[in-house]
Amino acid sequence: MYGVVTRNAEELEWAAFDAGFYEVKDVTGRAAAPLATGVNMISLFGDNAAVGDDPDLAAVDEAGRPATRERPYFDWSYVCPTHDRYREGLLEIVDDCVAERPDLRLDDVGFPRDGYCRCERCERRFAASEFDDRVDWRVSVVTDFVADVRERVPGDLYLTLYPDPYPGHLRARSGVDVAALAPMVEEFVVPLYDTAYGTTYWLETIAKGFESRLVDAESRLGIELYAVEVDVDALADATTVAEAYADAVYFGYDASNAAATIRRLRADRREGVSHGDDA
Repeated sequence: MYGVVTRNAEELEWAAFDAGFYEVKDVTGRAAAPLATGVNMISLFGDNAAVGDDPDLAAVDEAGRPATRERPYFDWSYVCPTHDRYREGLLEIVDDCVAERPDLRLDDVGFPRDGYCRCERCERRFAASEFDDRVDWRVSVVTDFVADVRERVPGDLYLTLYPDPYPGHLRARSGVDVAALAPMVEEFVVPLYDTAYGTTYWLETIAKGFESRLVDAESRLGIELYAVEVDVDALADATTVAEAYADAVYFGYDASNAAATIRRLRADRREGVSHGDDA
């Protein structure tokens, strides 16, 4: 199955795609009205605009340094996942989305990195919790919030994973415990972005790693490829690798290039079909 990830509503209905994700809230804080024609997609705790308007929303490390896009290692700013008012706002967006379509995709789930968040609220709640280990406590925060979302989503729930399949890494990095979330999630989507896909051995390694992680789970695996100005032949090669391990391949942010790649793949496969000897 092939799909598109887009900010353009009309692209969701292109015949080339079997599925489409529509960004209702992205990491810039940009908001759009949910649609019924695609799976609406919400960036949970990545939000440049929210942190820019209220710096107290930002997750901080032990030294009080905020997780903002101005600092190394952060491509965008992150809200602390324990901020109650912000979480309530996210759940309102969830309700708006599923009113249009029962399926939903969650992006930017969890804490920004190891060592976050150490704000006063997180320190207080961890100290009052049943957990002795901070990693376990962070997992409980993330899992409980996804459970709150799950209760509001009558259809399929998709969840984006940071592309690190090594056991324990996502749990320690962001509080995302794949095993704990799998019973609530119909499909995990892993973005494997490159601007050229000149080589694909790394893509195969990561895709295989996630396939292995989910081998005992009922959740599907989707792989998302970057399509903007990528050579069609290279993108087709990357797609062939990805779909060997995934249940679906999605193309990000260039529907025209994605559609051309899908046409190339389907044409090549039709030409390669043999119905018997020519003799």
